[in-house]
Formats: sequence, C-alpha cells, structure tokens
Amino acid sequence: MVQKFNFQELDLKGAYLIEPFFAADERGGLIKDYNIETFKENGIDHELKETFYTISKRGVIRATHFQLEKQQAKLVRCVSGHIYDAIVDLRVDSDTFGQWRGFHLTGENRLTVLVPPFFGHGYLVIDDSIVSYKCAEVFYEKGDSGIMYNDPDVGVEWPFDMIGGEEKLVISEKDLHLPSLKEYIKRTR
Repeated sequence: MVQKFNFQELDLKGAYLIEPFFAADERGGLIKDYNIETFKENGIDHELKETFYTISKRGVIRATHFQLEKQQAKLVRCVSGHIYDAIVDLRVDSDTFGQWRGFHLTGENRLTVLVPPFFGHGYLVIDDSIVSYKCAEVFYEKGDSGIMYNDPDVGVEWPFDMIGGEEKLVISEKDLHLPSLKEYIKRTR
C-alpha cells in the first residue's frame, strides 16, 4: 500500500492539514512527513532549521504558544499516542484573526498540521504521546509567549471529557500565567 502526500489548505490561510507519504508491506511501514521539493511543488515554503519532540502524559495541556520575534512556522505530527491539536490565527490584520481550528492527531492517522508564522499552537494530550515538531525557525527564548488555554475570546473547545474532565489537566506553572488574547492585542499595537 502506498499513499502519497495530500495537502489540504485550511480556511485559515497558510495553515494546512497534511497526510504524509506512507508505504506499507508485510515488513511494516515507512512514513515521510517532510520533503522540501514536494512541499514547494504544493506552494509551501518550509525549510527546516530545528526539529524536536515532546513526550507528554495523558491530561497534559500545552497552551497556545508562539514567538513574538523570529516567528516559528512548524509542522506538528503525533508520532505515537493521541492529542487534540489547536491552532489560532494571531495575525492582527487577518480576516480570521482570533479564530481557531482543532484536529485529532494520532500515531495511527499520521496527520500533520502546518502551523504558519503568526499563529498560536497548543494541544491536549488524550493518550500518552510523542509529538514531533519540524520548525522553520529556531526557538528564541526571549520571544517566547503564549495565550491562556481557556481564553474566552478565543474559545477553543478542548475535549476535556476525553481525559475525565478539566480537573484532570496537567499544566505547567508558566502556562497557568499566560496572558489573554486582549492582552496580546495591546502588546502588538
């Protein structure tokens, strides 16, 4: 069985849901989730500068993160486990500013989300997971920022019922003190 790359641009311009190349036979399978030439042929300019993985336990929430400087476009894929991934358009001049979209990413469905520059990104871990990030910019700690996961103006509908309720969340101290979308707007003006 061979499945070639499939690129679906979302209604948040510049964001994509991608099915990677996948080939399987009696030995197992091969996943290719990035190829610079294939991406460029499909109108996506994404050159890798940094790759990393997060390892997270069920119930972990990683709030809506982004970099204020040196914007970091990224390809995000759940290598194993299950996450609910959310992206937020933070381009203040965009028609879709403040809108979010969510996706169930699993090791089995192999889906990848291309998170463009000037977007926030976060996820809720439904089952213990390893998540791959392939970034077009290196992490820049001085520009690291985010928006609180439960911001009412963004309104991400996290599937907390899948982890036994919001009271089961595991959240970092840093993410507990992130600003709101309104505070982000004040900072960018």
